[in-house]
Amino acid sequence: MEKLATPELLDDWFVESGMLDLAPGADEADLAIAVELREAVYSLVAARIDGRPLPSDAVTEVNLHASGLPVTLRLGPDGTTRTGSVTQGLAALARETVEILGGPEGALLRECARPECTQVYLDRSRGHRREWCAMRTCGNRVKAAAYRARQSSARS
Repeated sequence: MEKLATPELLDDWFVESGMLDLAPGADEADLAIAVELREAVYSLVAARIDGRPLPSDAVTEVNLHASGLPVTLRLGPDGTTRTGSVTQGLAALARETVEILGGPEGALLRECARPECTQVYLDRSRGHRREWCAMRTCGNRVKAAAYRARQSSARS
């Protein structure tokens, strides 16, 4: 299921992810650009996780966005506010991608072990043996399914 199906969902993602504090007012063109960038990022992350060379077209796409204007930071009485356009938000995402994939954190990238999940995360756990993107969601689902399977086989 496409999580970025509408410009409004893209706006929501910017705010929920903490990339921006205010929705940038995305339109259909912005949405298409964001989906292209997301696919480029995913192909780079997948290549890094698999130990393959980074796809040059995806590198070019991410680097192009990373060179854009930064998000505007403002200091106010309640702390920092991050605002900007969709282009600025995508530039921030691209820069984070460059920093992670090009730095030591790239070795910590993992894909969630729950087959239905496509989330990728940085495994900063001790021993780097974390299996799920989040324990409260995927981890609980996997453990509950294993418990139900054990109970079912015990009754059989």
